[in-house]
Amino acid sequence: MKTIATYDSAAGTFTLEKNIWRGTFPIADLPKWLVFYRHQMQRYPAQAGNYALDVEALEMLAKQLEDWERRAR
Repeated sequence: MKTIATYDSAAGTFTLEKNIWRGTFPIADLPKWLVFYRHQMQRYPAQAGNYALDVEALEMLAKQLEDWERRAR
């Protein structure tokens, strides 16, 4: 199961997609979702691998946003 995180700059949101599930959230909430999924990894060790995919996708999106912001300066 691959997790994909995408950014919509026009809407100021990001979308997290995994299989048939999809959620769209304000980009300002990205750090909160990273904390949530990291917490889930600790809380549910048997599912940590699944949550790790979510964390990886969100971290990759956060890095892309930082890179875009750095280049815009």
